[in-house]
Amino acid sequence: MTSLYWSPIRSRFGNFAAWVDARGRLVRFWLNADGASSRDPEAKRDAAAIAHVQQQIDEYGAGTRKSFTLTLAAEGTAFQHRVWDALVEIPYGETTSYGVLATKIGRPGGARAVGLANGSNPIGLIVPCHRVIGADGSLTGYGGGLPLKRALLAFEAENARAGSDLFAPAARHA
Repeated sequence: MTSLYWSPIRSRFGNFAAWVDARGRLVRFWLNADGASSRDPEAKRDAAAIAHVQQQIDEYGAGTRKSFTLTLAAEGTAFQHRVWDALVEIPYGETTSYGVLATKIGRPGGARAVGLANGSNPIGLIVPCHRVIGADGSLTGYGGGLPLKRALLAFEAENARAGSDLFAPAARHA
């Protein structure tokens, strides 16, 4: 088994938790740090191993980072990865619906399946599942809770006009 390292991540939006593998690839990002220490009892708590994640979260919270450049190594099915890859393509400050996302990945009528894959996203915020809303524009479930989803969307909408990282590569899967 690959060694995992984890640490709490502090942000303007609350306390999160992140796990990386021995190569520094982001495996998991929790939107609530409660219970994080017991998630993987064999994972070593190591803030230095997570420092690159903390830095990008700090930049995001300052409004200077619009996309993440972390290498991702989340476990999931091929379909889940297709959905998560599509989530990364949703522009900062914008939203889309489950139905539109389903059509984008070639599964028209697959909004429910996309919703399930979205809900299984182990790297919330970095893979921006918060940018997916209901077809009627309503906020739908979010692993970090609807108040956090609302705060993230409002923050991004406000900062979307404050410049862009047009030349920054998006998060990528290893």
